[in-house]
Amino acid sequence: MKTIKLAMCVASICFAGPALAKDVVIHAGKLFDGTSTSMRSNVSILITDEKITSVANGFVTPAGAEVIDLSKSTVLPGFIDMHDHVTGGAFGRDKLRGTVEQKAFQSVWNVRAILNAGFTSVRDAGANTELVVALRDAINAKIIPGPRLTVAGNAIGPTGGHGDPLNHIDPRWDRHDDWLLTVVDGPVAGMRAVRELHKRGANVIKIMSSGGVASPGDDPNLQLMNDEELKAVVDTAHSLNMKVLSHAHGKPGVDAAIRAGVDSIDHGTYADAETYKLMKERGTYMIPTLFAAQEIYDVAITNPESLPPTVAEKAIAVTPTMRKNALAAYRAGVKMALGTDQLGWRPHGENAKEFEYLVAAGIPAVDAILMGTRNAADLLGKSDQVGSIQAGRFADIVAVNGDPLKDITELQRVQFVMKGGEIFKEGGVPLYKD
Repeated sequence: MKTIKLAMCVASICFAGPALAKDVVIHAGKLFDGTSTSMRSNVSILITDEKITSVANGFVTPAGAEVIDLSKSTVLPGFIDMHDHVTGGAFGRDKLRGTVEQKAFQSVWNVRAILNAGFTSVRDAGANTELVVALRDAINAKIIPGPRLTVAGNAIGPTGGHGDPLNHIDPRWDRHDDWLLTVVDGPVAGMRAVRELHKRGANVIKIMSSGGVASPGDDPNLQLMNDEELKAVVDTAHSLNMKVLSHAHGKPGVDAAIRAGVDSIDHGTYADAETYKLMKERGTYMIPTLFAAQEIYDVAITNPESLPPTVAEKAIAVTPTMRKNALAAYRAGVKMALGTDQLGWRPHGENAKEFEYLVAAGIPAVDAILMGTRNAADLLGKSDQVGSIQAGRFADIVAVNGDPLKDITELQRVQFVMKGGEIFKEGGVPLYKD
């Protein structure tokens, strides 16, 4: 009993905060509810426990309800990042010296910063499986604050491809665990990797159908998983009700992944009109990940020696093309969602810069916001839970002072964050501090 009481005490210290709201009404001066492209004025959002119960015109106050006055603010659904790496950071870049334990402590800081930035849902697109599953479960159990996580665990890719942890490491180094579990060659190995990830708690599957930019030695233009491997992985994942995202830059890898049935193409750098037509036919989403492009481009320009061999050269070549691809896909009518692909070179919690980069690329602010709310929820398969402010959805709600349709950078200055009816940030001040 003493051990149980001590554990409860520790948990309460880690996550001490306000009690879950019972009946709450938010008075929103302006409301972008994620169901349309219009902005509503003077709206009341009624919340019971963790769910929205109704959205009403005018400022109404049910008897006994706590009132949250956001009458001078613009209120939006909690944002959704569909391609993040929440365990990333300094410890994650050194394969030989960075430990899982170090990453765990870094991750606790990361997810809190991401939530404080207004991102109440995140799809993690590649991390140590056991670590990121435990992180998700700790958030769900309210041991630590953070966004709702949907996790892929370790990404599946071929020997020598993007994601192979042995790339450019002396092959005489050895580890006595299964860190090569998701390095696959052949359909059977791919099927087994999917089933193992499912068994260990992953929600989605990530595959590496092309080479990458941030990895040494592989070419982002090349298709590195063959058609049979891609089909085996996707079919196995879908049979387990798991969606599949594909890291893909070069057109051959992008098109092959689409034909195999993936649910999203993440990056899509060298896609073309033929690719966009195929994506529209299949209903495949595009996630441009302009944050990561800018993040590694800045390092390549200012501090190239800090990057592995060939990476700086690839980053400088790829980044402008990624911006052009984002606009071209948008103009072609491809379904699109927001994802940052933060690599850890900049601190987590700057996710909303992706909105700015999308608008700078030429995408209208209203559609950029929908990419990070309604569209992302659709790709998650959770439109009935998140991504909009409607009755029956989780009370995942953010607010800013200005009008993000006129100045998209307002989304980088979130003043209020509520997740599941619980307030995590108010008046621009996080309620859960170090």
